[in-house]
Amino acid sequence: MPGPPLTISDVERAAAKALPPEIWDFFSGGSGDEVTLRANRTAFDEVFVTPRTLVDVAAPAMSARLLGTDATMPVAVAPIAYHKLAHPEGELAVARAAKALGIPLTVGTLSSCRLEDVAAVGGPLWFQLYWLRDRGQILDLLGRAEGLGYQAVMLTVDCPPFARRLRDMRNGFSLPETVVAANIADPHERVAHTGEAGASAIAAHTGALMSPTLTWRDVAWVRERTSLPLVLKGVLDPRDAALAAEHGVDALVVSNHGGRQLDGAPPSIQALPAIADAVGDSCQVLLDSGVRRGADVLKALALGAAGVLVGRPVLWGLAADGERGVEAVVTILRDELASVLALAGCPDLAAARGLRVTWRGAR
Repeated sequence: MPGPPLTISDVERAAAKALPPEIWDFFSGGSGDEVTLRANRTAFDEVFVTPRTLVDVAAPAMSARLLGTDATMPVAVAPIAYHKLAHPEGELAVARAAKALGIPLTVGTLSSCRLEDVAAVGGPLWFQLYWLRDRGQILDLLGRAEGLGYQAVMLTVDCPPFARRLRDMRNGFSLPETVVAANIADPHERVAHTGEAGASAIAAHTGALMSPTLTWRDVAWVRERTSLPLVLKGVLDPRDAALAAEHGVDALVVSNHGGRQLDGAPPSIQALPAIADAVGDSCQVLLDSGVRRGADVLKALALGAAGVLVGRPVLWGLAADGERGVEAVVTILRDELASVLALAGCPDLAAARGLRVTWRGAR
């Protein structure tokens, strides 16, 4: 009899069996030829950390403060749309698991559960904002999130248009009637449910909702309208990172949207060091895209990140076993991180940030 999952890959295989193929493709696929999607993983294999020795690592300290939020480890759940595609309880099941294990959950603009219902679960919450065409809805979302006790606003900046995601186009993918964007008054809702061969209904729907006009002027507009920490997600160029610091942004997420936007963009882990150098202590830096192991978290810390966001593995856990599956994913990451911290001679996260890093083939 097979035992419990020991790695995220074990959970991934279980989710692949549980989900309909078109939903599996929606969650797991990338844009274009999926070059960046694959590179997000292979790039982690290019990073090596040199362990320290003769250090007491009997109980490595893993607690972190991310975006002003206390967490039991330097990991948060990334914003992901439509959790109910993976499980009927959707974001509520993920919120319960995140609360139980003490890590922040980022609830997305396209969440399939209401901000109010997720907030009722409790636990540390952040709100992810897409730049909608309707600024009235943006103001409504910001006000609701702040009033409900969400602890940060994460503005996604790498979706000017929606990329061509060929798996969804080939599947003619559309949302089932039971899954909607629960937090917005959506005049284009029918578009998301109307499948067409060779086209993605999700792309058509998000294109109708979101504006491609987001600029630094709009970042300043958001900054003026919320007292919460403001985070920009989707930054890969250190020049943009420096501009973010100038605009009063509190944190950055180095991310290529999990390989779902510009195909050919660099792996996030490769972009991380230059971003961290560009902002210094002026912005906290998090990493997103491709994190699958505790060793990936260690490498991100060593390259300058304060923590990481984890996306697809959480959905895999949700699809495989609901709330318990999400708890299994987070527990695996926690146990792996504790192990690699000890093996690297790191009694705490500060020590991990001081590890020497080399890249495969570097001289």
